[in-house]
Amino acid sequence: MKQTAESIRDRFLKLGIDVPLIDIESRLDELITKFKVPTNEAQRSVTNYFLKKYSIPKNEFYARQAEPQLTKIADISEKGQWANLKVKVIQLWENTHESISQVGLLGDETGIIKFTKWQSTGLPDLKQGESYLLRNIVIDEYNGRFSVKLNRTSSMEKLAEGVEVAGGDFTPAARESELRNIADLKESNQWATIRGKIIQLWENQHESIEQTGLIGDETGVIKFTNWASSELPDMEEGKSYSLKNVVVDEWNGRFAVTLNRSSFIEELDEDIKVGASISTYSGAMVDIQTGSGLIKRCPQCKRALVKGACPEHGKVKGEYDLRIKAVLDSGTSTQDVLINRELTEALVGLSLDSAIAMAADALDPGVVLDKLKHELVGRYYTASGHKLDRYILADSITPMTSLDIGLLEEMLSEPGVLTEPEVE
Repeated sequence: MKQTAESIRDRFLKLGIDVPLIDIESRLDELITKFKVPTNEAQRSVTNYFLKKYSIPKNEFYARQAEPQLTKIADISEKGQWANLKVKVIQLWENTHESISQVGLLGDETGIIKFTKWQSTGLPDLKQGESYLLRNIVIDEYNGRFSVKLNRTSSMEKLAEGVEVAGGDFTPAARESELRNIADLKESNQWATIRGKIIQLWENQHESIEQTGLIGDETGVIKFTNWASSELPDMEEGKSYSLKNVVVDEWNGRFAVTLNRSSFIEELDEDIKVGASISTYSGAMVDIQTGSGLIKRCPQCKRALVKGACPEHGKVKGEYDLRIKAVLDSGTSTQDVLINRELTEALVGLSLDSAIAMAADALDPGVVLDKLKHELVGRYYTASGHKLDRYILADSITPMTSLDIGLLEEMLSEPGVLTEPEVE
């Protein structure tokens, strides 16, 4: 807090105004300690208070503050520091937070750093591959890494001449991210290095995504996305890799890792064992949940659309897909199973094209879900696949032609199962 107060005082001293340090510290302490205001917001609030007290126009103040010399990324050394950077936008990431306008990586000839631009700034979007002069940005730090934030006092100017970018990634200690187990990746925006086996690659038709699928280690399984702009090599299913400097993302309560321009892929000469990589479950299909049947997916991120909208990209022209979100019941427990298009087609004998035609004839896509329920609910199946969160991602699902006697006895012995309901 003392460093932040001194930074504010120094900015006023450049205008010939000596604001008592104790007054600045007192106001910062009240905002940060008492009211739990973030440091950068407290700094802005206290600065604006003294601007008003000394009758200094904000525009004049921030314009003059933009004049100090530029900071190189490698010279960033302090959280709460204000800076001006000449940088190139080397990568933009997907963003799911309403309050954030853009997030990605900036680079200059000395290094690479993450940036966040808040919606409240009102600034136009930065474009990947373009170079900018960014004034009045604030340095933040998390998990041993610095980042920059554009706020309401920041400004941006597009540069005609491109900025050269150094290779590699910048950290305060010039080190790679800490090696972590997949089960320990539980914080959004966390940087990490993981070692795991590629257990599944998913079909991807979006040009901005190079590869997406599942990677697992001894502790669990997680989704990964390798963006085309990362310019990293492809990985092969069944091989083990070290993924250095990946970023943890969260969507809808599930964590995933994203490879970026500061990430590295190293193939390992070992076969990493994936903990609980395959789960098998047998039981009656007692329900097919909403969101099953003929659905539409976002053509960019492949998420299922809800009322014609993608949670990330808004209203889009969706692409048709078939899936089943099934609930199997063994008599003693239940298990959610995600069944993809190929398995759904084989299980029901209904192709995607036929499902689309069926829905068009009825003017209602719900007829496909009705058919799935009619064909599948009440029958017994064995599903096998990787366990992710509460779901088994089915690699196979086969009908049980004869009910296992032991399973039947378990179901019959379960209280309330296959018995007449009491009449009140």
